[in-house]
Amino acid sequence: MGYKSLRECVLDLERTGHLVRIPVEIDPHLEAAEVHRRVYAAGGPALLFERVKGCTFPMVSNLFGTMDRTRFLFRDGLEAVRRLVELKVDPTAALKAPFGTLGLTPTLLKMLPKRVSRGPVLANETKLTSLPQLQCWPDDGGPFVTLPLVYSEDPDRPGPMKSNLGMYRVQLGGNEYEPDGEVGLHYQIHRSIGVHHAAAIRRGEPFKVNVIVGGTPAMILSAVMPLPEGLSELTFAGALGQRRIRMVRQANGPSVYADADFVISGTVAPETKPEGPFGDHLGYYSLAHDFPVLRVEKVYHRDGAIWPFTVVGRPPQEDTSFGEIIHEITGPAIPAEIPGVHAVHAVDAAGVHPLLLAVGSERYVPYAERRRPQELLTQANAILGQGQLSLAKYLFVVAKEDDPDLDIHDIEAYLRHVFERVDWENDLHFQTRTTIDTLDYTGHGFNEGSKLVVAAAGPRRRELATEVPGDLPLPKEIDAARMVMPGVLAISGPTYGTEPAAARRVADSLEPVDGLPLIVLVDDAEFTARSLDNFLWVTFTRSNPAADVEGVGAFVEQKHWGCRGSLVVDARIKPRHAPPLVEDPAVTRRVDELFARGGPLHGIV
Repeated sequence: MGYKSLRECVLDLERTGHLVRIPVEIDPHLEAAEVHRRVYAAGGPALLFERVKGCTFPMVSNLFGTMDRTRFLFRDGLEAVRRLVELKVDPTAALKAPFGTLGLTPTLLKMLPKRVSRGPVLANETKLTSLPQLQCWPDDGGPFVTLPLVYSEDPDRPGPMKSNLGMYRVQLGGNEYEPDGEVGLHYQIHRSIGVHHAAAIRRGEPFKVNVIVGGTPAMILSAVMPLPEGLSELTFAGALGQRRIRMVRQANGPSVYADADFVISGTVAPETKPEGPFGDHLGYYSLAHDFPVLRVEKVYHRDGAIWPFTVVGRPPQEDTSFGEIIHEITGPAIPAEIPGVHAVHAVDAAGVHPLLLAVGSERYVPYAERRRPQELLTQANAILGQGQLSLAKYLFVVAKEDDPDLDIHDIEAYLRHVFERVDWENDLHFQTRTTIDTLDYTGHGFNEGSKLVVAAAGPRRRELATEVPGDLPLPKEIDAARMVMPGVLAISGPTYGTEPAAARRVADSLEPVDGLPLIVLVDDAEFTARSLDNFLWVTFTRSNPAADVEGVGAFVEQKHWGCRGSLVVDARIKPRHAPPLVEDPAVTRRVDELFARGGPLHGIV
C-alpha cells in the first residue's frame, strides 16, 4: 500500500501478523544480527527491537524476509510497475504524449517527485554516536548502516529528476574516521554516484551527499533497482509505493527526502580513507580498502524515528528477496533489451555476481547437421555489457531450442542440461585481465580478474556418471572424492598453501572420462557435496577462471584454450582470499539462551 512512513509500514505489518515486537534489550553489537539471522533462516516475521542497548532509537529488521511479505509490502503498486517496465516508460515523456499509456496516467503522476518546503525528518538533530551502532560480524571494521540510501544530484543538472539513489554501504565509525565527524562511503565501479562525483570535481564544486535511513519500503527497493542511467530512482519509488516522493529543497545541497527517518548530510572529502572490513554477500569479509569519506555536517531525524537494518552474509539472506522481486518486475523485459535472450538468472547461492545462467536462442544456420553455439556467443557478449551483469565471473548460456521447457531457476536441471551437451574443446570462452566485482578477492588484483563464458548447444553428447568411477587414477594426495550431482565430482586433498599446483597434477594424471565433465578440487569434498548450495558457493566464490580452470588433455590452438576430458576447477581457498564469515561463539551462546524455552524470544520461530 502507499505507506507515508516506515512507522506506518511497521504498524501495518504488526496488525496483519507479519511483525513481532522484541521488548527485551538487545545489543546492536553482534547480538541483533544473530537474532535476525535465526529468524530469517526460519522464515519468521519482521522484528521490531524496542530496546536497543546504548541507543534511544528502536530498530526494525527482516522487513523483506520472505517473498510473501515483500509482495505484501508492494501489493498496490507491483502490477503497475510491471507494466511500466514492459513499456520502458519515462514519466516526463509519457505525460507529454499520454495516449500510448492509457490506464497508467495515475501511476505516471505518482512517479514525479513532489517539492515541499518542510518535512518530518528535519524536526530534530542528533549526532552519529547516538545512532544504533550496528555491527553484524566479529571482524567488521566498525558499526555500519546496512540499508543506506545514498542520495546525490547531478551538478550539471541539479534536482530530483536527475538524481541517483544507491545502496552503498556506510561505515559510521572505527578505522581512521573522525568520531561524530566522518563516515565511510563504499561505492564501487559501475555506480552512477561516481558520475556525479566526477562532474563536481570537473566543476570545481564540493560534492554534497545525503545518506537516507528509513522511509517507505519503496525507497529501499528503488535504491537497488537496475534502472537505466539518468532515470531517477525516485520515479520508480513513486510508482512502486503509489505515492509521490516528497523532497525538501535545500539552498546549499541536494534535496532532502522529507519522509525519511534519518538523514546524514555532508560533503565528500577530497581524500579517501580505509573502509571495512565488512561481512559481505559472498559469505566472506570484504577487506579494508580506501574509499570516499563523507564529512558530516548534519544528522537529522523525525519524531518517532525507527532504524531499519538487514544482515549481509553468505546467501541466502534477506537481500535474496531483493533479487527475486527485481526479477519478477524486470524479467519479462529482458527479451526486449537483449534480442534472442529469453531469461537471465543471477544465482544467489553463488553470491549473485560470480555466476549467471542464461537461456538464449541458437537460430543461426538452422540447416547445419550439428548445431554449435554461434548466436549464443553474440548474446553472451550482450549480457556481459549490461550494467551490473558485467560483473559476472562465470556465464553459462544454453539454447532454448534444445529444451523449450527448461526452467532457469531449477539450477540442478539447468547444469545437468549443460553438462550433457557441453564440448570442452570448443565451448569455453575466456576474458582475461578484465573487471570483476570489487568484493571478489579471487582475481589477480582489486577489481581485476577474468570471466568465462560456457556456451552449450545441440543434442546430448553424453550420459552423466552418478557414482565415482572405481578406477579413477587420482593422485595419492587426494584423500576424498564425492559426487555432487550427476557428472560433477568434488575431490579434496592438500591445501593450496602446501600444494598450489594440485589441480594441474589432477588434470595431468587422468584420461578423459566422458561421463564426468566437471571435477572440482576443494578443501572439503564432503562439505561441498552435502548440498547444491554448498557446491555453488564453494566453486564459484573461490575460483578465478583464468587462473583456476585446468583440464584433462588441455591444449591451446590459435589462442583458444580447451580440453579433451574433464574440466578441473581449483576451488580451494587461496592465501589472497578474504576469510569466510564465522559467528562469535559467546554471542551465539547468549542468543541460544534468548530463544531457549523460558527465554524472552522463545516461540518467535
